[in-house]
Amino acid sequence: MCGIVGFTGRENALPILIKGLYSLEYRGYDSAGIAAFTKEGLRVVKTRGRIANLEEKIREVGCDMECTCGIGHTRWATHGEPSDRNSHPHLGGKGKVAVVHNGIIENYKELRERLEAHGYEFKSETDTETVAHLVDYLHTGKQEDLAKTVLAAVQRLRGSYALGVVSMDNTQEIVAARRGNPLVIGIGEGENMIASDITAIISRTRKFIILDDNEVAIVRPDEVIVMNEFGDKVEKEVQTVNWDMSAAEKGGYQHFMLKEIMEQPKAVTDTVTPRIKNNAVCFEDNGLTDERLRDIENIHIIGCGSALHAGMVGKRVIEAMCRIRCSAEVASEFRYENPIIGKKDMCIVISQSGETADTLAAMRLAKQAGAFTIAIVNVVSSTIAREADGVLYTWAGPEIAVATTKAYSAQLAALYLISVKIARVRGLISIGDERALCAELQRLPECVTEALKCQPDMQRIATLYANRPSVFFLGRGLDYAAALEASLKLKEISYIHSEAYAAGELKHGTISLIEDGTLVVALATQPALFEKTVSNIREVVARGASVVLVTTDDFTGDESVCQHIIRLPKCLYEFSASLSIIPMQLFAYYVAVERNCDVDKPRNLAKSVTVE
Repeated sequence: MCGIVGFTGRENALPILIKGLYSLEYRGYDSAGIAAFTKEGLRVVKTRGRIANLEEKIREVGCDMECTCGIGHTRWATHGEPSDRNSHPHLGGKGKVAVVHNGIIENYKELRERLEAHGYEFKSETDTETVAHLVDYLHTGKQEDLAKTVLAAVQRLRGSYALGVVSMDNTQEIVAARRGNPLVIGIGEGENMIASDITAIISRTRKFIILDDNEVAIVRPDEVIVMNEFGDKVEKEVQTVNWDMSAAEKGGYQHFMLKEIMEQPKAVTDTVTPRIKNNAVCFEDNGLTDERLRDIENIHIIGCGSALHAGMVGKRVIEAMCRIRCSAEVASEFRYENPIIGKKDMCIVISQSGETADTLAAMRLAKQAGAFTIAIVNVVSSTIAREADGVLYTWAGPEIAVATTKAYSAQLAALYLISVKIARVRGLISIGDERALCAELQRLPECVTEALKCQPDMQRIATLYANRPSVFFLGRGLDYAAALEASLKLKEISYIHSEAYAAGELKHGTISLIEDGTLVVALATQPALFEKTVSNIREVVARGASVVLVTTDDFTGDESVCQHIIRLPKCLYEFSASLSIIPMQLFAYYVAVERNCDVDKPRNLAKSVTVE
């Protein structure tokens, strides 16, 4: 993986491809390249590093890159180190076919050995080059046969892929294929595009279609033909993007991450408002009927990274409000641990992109076992959204920074709505209670806005501690779940080692790591646990730690041992994780800025993780 773009039309394709690649930077990558039909034939230029490096290399090559059809790629290494030769696109045979690929080909070694036996020479360590040679080997050379060739080729592949293929036999045609990795086709006038994300096409068109698994598309300037795995033509729904380009631009902020942190009140509003009608939570259009929710025996919440941390918050809120046994589990572990799933269980899968490979596989396992699946996703018509029994879109808008902020907050809001709804239909709260909870949910964006006022304080604190080699985050209950997300935010964008612990667990071994000057961030937003958390703070202070306390306006514990105190506006404690994460996001952001890190595109990370 990570980003694919292709264009065929009447204008010069090169600047369109480059712009498309820039729009896909947020997905994370370590190299970039293009293949285009020029006067000199099918020309490939690729390089390790940023897209700016690719532009420089194109200038150095000095060939006439004027073209009207081409494909481009940003790579996040899976097979083979980041290098020029491992970058995409890859050429097949004698250079007549070029391929870009997201995903992993699991049987690449077997195919490679067979192709080498037929005289094919491999120049890279990648699994993708196997696809390029396979297409070349199977291709008859007839113009109309490239799509059939790709169809035959993918039936020999095991694993996941989104493919863009071009051939010298038709210099105005791109063939696209998809299994387990997202691929959209932008529909224009006299031009069409392929891309792994809508952000790469929106500057040219707002109309698009989504390829489904095992489909192959022929993309030409004036037509798009989609076929299923049997080669039969398939009619596809043309959809329209419902947000404009400004949503994917910085809007005056230094980084997308800061912009998205500041957009969280709107993200929470857009998640909550459509689901509250007449002072009650309404899910009837999402498959979550009262009857189904009333009969739930167990709930499994599944996610990866930040989505998992949101699920851990949701688990605690659901169990507290609804008294249903609930688990929050790592998607990549869930599918391999032979989980116990009943036919009256509900599985909540959480994914910003809706394409997370491990989460999708876990959801499919739950569906196969008979559980009702509900997806909390941000990207409309994503694979998880389409395959789940019900879906709650968070409507957070495009999130460009790799480190999630507003999508995480929207996921929390969706989980709160589910909690309130289940508690009401199961008779655990009254109509009046539901009305009061809905009022609190509708007030939550205002509380988030108030919490964002800590920005200057977090910037100042970040400058004081940006050079610390290690940071610990402590919390109990909901605060422990929030601490895990706070720790992840710091480590993924600042590259500082950080760990989160249930505050009471620290003394069971890990407190040995605390020494003079160690920074400890303690979260305390639940009144019943204030005293216990203060005891844990005293334990680390006694061993030389500096402490930043994040707490509420009504905190009643001893503050004297804390170097810094950040007070959050008062809200219902069940919803406190939506506020405590705000200063932690800002802290991580400003530490990363202080350390001159690439905040929006942290090293080694990808926004949409479509491989297992």
